[in-house]
Amino acid sequence: MSSDQQYPYDPQGTPQGGQPYDPSVTQTWEGQTWDTQYQPVVQPQAQPQPQPQHQHQPQASVSYETPYFPPQGYGQQSATGGHPLPPEMPYGYESQAPAQAQAAAQAQASVSYEAPAPASEAPVAVEEPGPAYSPPTLSGNSRITDAQRARAEGRSPIIEPGMQPAALTAGLGVLLAVGAAVGPYALLVPLLLLQGLTAAGWFRLNGMWPARQGIALAFLGGIVADAVLLITGRENAPAAVIGTLGVWVLLTLVLQLRSHADPDERMYGLMATVASAALAILAAGQLGAEPDAVVVGAVAVAATVLARALPLPGPASVVVALLAAAGGGIAAGGLTGLGGSGALLGLGAGVCALVGLRVASYDYPSRFVHMTAGVALPLTAAVPAVYLLGRALA
Repeated sequence: MSSDQQYPYDPQGTPQGGQPYDPSVTQTWEGQTWDTQYQPVVQPQAQPQPQPQHQHQPQASVSYETPYFPPQGYGQQSATGGHPLPPEMPYGYESQAPAQAQAAAQAQASVSYEAPAPASEAPVAVEEPGPAYSPPTLSGNSRITDAQRARAEGRSPIIEPGMQPAALTAGLGVLLAVGAAVGPYALLVPLLLLQGLTAAGWFRLNGMWPARQGIALAFLGGIVADAVLLITGRENAPAAVIGTLGVWVLLTLVLQLRSHADPDERMYGLMATVASAALAILAAGQLGAEPDAVVVGAVAVAATVLARALPLPGPASVVVALLAAAGGGIAAGGLTGLGGSGALLGLGAGVCALVGLRVASYDYPSRFVHMTAGVALPLTAAVPAVYLLGRALA
């Protein structure tokens, strides 16, 4: 191919054939692209770092907008055949927006800001009446207890166990009566249940919980007393009960001396453990009493607690409970060999049962106390009367 064919124009733009330069005929390298508008590429240049804005200035005061480039058509070309580049805008350029746009932005910023309400117009919270507490002291909160409040208001701080514990006591009394009529080993099963309830209820009645070691120790004392009575026989019941109690008091004293608690707490635990063990061992006297006396006493206690649980006034309830105890003793005595003397035995057992109920009802006890001490103490407290009156009347 010749040089004339490769380069039809000379460097000055005049064709070699002698024709003058025509810009409309000149071929350029801009071709049609997929874009509808021309987007020139601006070379990145080093720009100054933006100055930090103050936090107290509202965001709507200054707005930075991207520079707007007018659309460039394909027909608007420069004399050199290219498109002119727009002038570069420095970073941080504040666009000259119309006054209406700036006013709208400032109005939007002012709406988003809410001034705090003055203190005089702030809503006042209404405090609900709560529990009345005494003034603070150096020794802690001196709020009175429910029992003290009841006494101050003239009410009784004593709450009786109610009908449900009374029904359980009556059921356990019937089991004791049936077991005594069958034999000593049949009596042993409900007796162990009675001793366990007595040990657990006494500790909880004294406010000591959990006291697993003390409960286990007292219950073990009752088991040992039962075993001694079954081995030695009914005629040696006083010696077996007193001997077991003495050994258990000494054992409890040794265990409490090894405790690392405060002296006052150790003394309190010692008294509670000794009393609980004494009651559990005393309940074992059911095995040492006459079987007929055990039957009469258990029936009388069951009748007493059921009558005491009736919704009657205080003095009338006590009278009705004692009459029910005597009637239950007469009914049970007619089924055994005691006969009419069962009324006296039943009356004595009923008086002891009311004492046990009174102890289990002391100073707003909990439901656990009612379901343990409230069930067991009436039957446990009646054991001395059953043993002594049974020996005298049989």
